[in-house]
Amino acid sequence: LHMGKTMKEDLTVVAKYINKLYPPEFNVFSIYAELYHNYFASQAKKNAESHLEDKDIYLLLSWVHNFYPKDMRKDHALAMELDKVKLGSLLPSSLSKELESKYLDSEEVTVKNSLSRCLDKEIQRWKEDKEPEKLNGHFQSELLGIFVIQSIYSSQKRAEDISKAVGEELSRRLLKELPAFLRSYRDAFEDFKEKSKKHTYYKPILIANINNCCNFR
Repeated sequence: LHMGKTMKEDLTVVAKYINKLYPPEFNVFSIYAELYHNYFASQAKKNAESHLEDKDIYLLLSWVHNFYPKDMRKDHALAMELDKVKLGSLLPSSLSKELESKYLDSEEVTVKNSLSRCLDKEIQRWKEDKEPEKLNGHFQSELLGIFVIQSIYSSQKRAEDISKAVGEELSRRLLKELPAFLRSYRDAFEDFKEKSKKHTYYKPILIANINNCCNFR
């Protein structure tokens, strides 16, 4: 953040004031921009090659795909000059792809585990001597129906915020995880239906799960 802010502010000064003090053939803005970019890129590469936590990988990819090319280089005070320089990306393509792969693998596992824990909690609630919650007057499981959908949606949205391609790849992966989760949900529900007919709230729990199906569709 400090490097990005410094680069943006300094290049704005160069574009507005320093550039016109030199003959055009000196390419003053280009020299400044290339030096700043090369240093920024070297630091990004150094970070990318070190051990990064998942949140750091996400932040670095956000800089590579979003903050740097869009927020900084498309700034109205800099865009015209920067378009002439052709600075390239903050990271080599191979390193960027490697980080994207790590992020996608991690996010896929995170969502999968989150859905599994959610189902375990739901199954546990079926075993309790407790009436299901009501939403808008209807029995429904807020935990299952809403949490699962929000988990998948928010994960897709975060990936899309990195880049369209990363978002599409994660969506493709999650479209495999959702049916697997739904099969586990169905099997657990069928097991409850067969073995828990004497449960105090057997019928409300059945209704709640049937109402969940509408949300999942």
